[in-house]
Amino acid sequence: MYPDAFGVRTTDGQADAFAAFPARGERHPGVLLYPDAFGVRPVLREMARELAEHGYYVLVPNLYYRHGPAPVIELPEHIGEEVRPAVFAQLMPLVEAHTTERALRDADAYLRFLTTQPEVSAGPVAAIGYCMGAGLAMRTAAAHPDQVAAVAGFHPSPLVTDAPDSPHRLVPKLTAQVHVGLAENDMSPEGISELNQALDAAGVGYTCEVYPGTIHGFTMADTDAFNPSALQRHWDRLLPLLDRALTNR
Repeated sequence: MYPDAFGVRTTDGQADAFAAFPARGERHPGVLLYPDAFGVRPVLREMARELAEHGYYVLVPNLYYRHGPAPVIELPEHIGEEVRPAVFAQLMPLVEAHTTERALRDADAYLRFLTTQPEVSAGPVAAIGYCMGAGLAMRTAAAHPDQVAAVAGFHPSPLVTDAPDSPHRLVPKLTAQVHVGLAENDMSPEGISELNQALDAAGVGYTCEVYPGTIHGFTMADTDAFNPSALQRHWDRLLPLLDRALTNR
């Protein structure tokens, strides 16, 4: 079931978003899904719909709403390597404008919206994300440990950096169960070790694994990075995580 595009009121305006959830009139656990850098587009709608078919209310916001409704830039149906540089040249100003401060303000609004929908059941929610969305999911979970019980990130943008607010430095604030699904070129062995050490120290349940034979972006069927077997592995990791954390199954 897809409602028409709607707006989520934020501190800085109104974010256009869409939701996918089962058609039957019940309440379902909430999932906040952060897109990759390419933003909201048909492949994200399909992924949200598939997740909703497993019994979740999935909210997908336009991260770039300050610059206009999605799609903020025109995207080809297939984002191949030949067009990728030109697309990123348009996207990078939007990505850079989405500062940590803005992201955290938006996360407050998204969770407030998600948890007050009549179709969303009481109890904890999940934050999941792809590429840059993985870091946003982790920031959201760390900022709202009382609400976010599961966090998952796939082919993430850097989670271990020298920045004072690097995502891995936020791990001590987590209470959520965690899964990180990495492409082979996403993080160095040293970076993975540092992330794992932080998760160990936090005492949270987690899995962090490199998906074999993958490159960054492997879940996205509209890119050259797409890897069908890795996408299936992503579902095989994500769905049990959500079941454990949100439905106690």
